[in-house]
Amino acid sequence: MRVVNVCFHGIGSPGRVLEPGEETYWTGRDTFLGILDRVAGRDDVRLSFDDGNASDASIALPALQERGLTATFFVVAGRLDQPGSLSREDVRRLHGAGMTIGNHGMTHRPWRGLDPGRQQEELVAARQALAEVTGHAVRDAACPLGRYDRHVLGALRRLGYRSAHTSDRRWARTDSWIQPRYSIHAGDTPESVEREVLRRPAAPVRAKGAAVGAVKRLR
Repeated sequence: MRVVNVCFHGIGSPGRVLEPGEETYWTGRDTFLGILDRVAGRDDVRLSFDDGNASDASIALPALQERGLTATFFVVAGRLDQPGSLSREDVRRLHGAGMTIGNHGMTHRPWRGLDPGRQQEELVAARQALAEVTGHAVRDAACPLGRYDRHVLGALRRLGYRSAHTSDRRWARTDSWIQPRYSIHAGDTPESVEREVLRRPAAPVRAKGAAVGAVKRLR
């Protein structure tokens, strides 16, 4: 079955200093709620949230629950309990509400080109830290900044991750190990998301997206 993965980052006003360029991924609250209304009731849409922002718990969680939706929250473990980010109690609350907790690394740095020590910190230590918070294994990962190559994918496979989520902006298959996603941007609206994301692309666009993904997997 084909599905579209829709990825959010921050919602509303940031409670921390943003990284350069990060503001383009923050979504207004009304826009966020409007997009949720568009996807509610669809079985071909999967939702995820990156970076572990405090708005995941304060805004996203109640909105998801009101609509009977679930999502995967990819948390930056090194930001836990910092201002503007999820607390450990927030993560436990998300998990207890039926949401999936995934690994987004320790420091939100790209996973390409890491030496063995830093790779251990990002893929193993961060995962363990999140598992200790929830008391359950963390089985899914999302590549920070959407950057990956065959070395990153190989490491994730060796470590037994159930899925690897990217930012390749194309539809996915439910049974695929690599899950490309569409990140929502600041300029998006419920209408533009309906038109540009929630409708399956034409064959030429799908072919181009598949080719781009193949290049990244093999480099």
